[in-house]
Amino acid sequence: MLERKRRKDRTEITFVLPADVPPGPVSVVGDFNDWQPGAHELKERKDGSRAVTVALPRERAHAFRYLAAGDYWFNDDSADGHDGHNSRLHT
Repeated sequence: MLERKRRKDRTEITFVLPADVPPGPVSVVGDFNDWQPGAHELKERKDGSRAVTVALPRERAHAFRYLAAGDYWFNDDSADGHDGHNSRLHT
């Protein structure tokens, strides 16, 4: 799930996943972090879900995927769209 907060000069995107699906560590990787695994690892929230927030420039499109333990790559069904292998979001 994606949560968005629009600011004057940026959009804060919070990437949210359930606590244990998939199990183990998960990071969001995309063109905004040079597809670097571990750069934005999801952390547990008080409600038990996992999340990480990334500030991105407004009025842009970005490609991303999630990377879980065991080299398991997957997309976000709540993304703005998909282009082949990647999820897409628009700020």
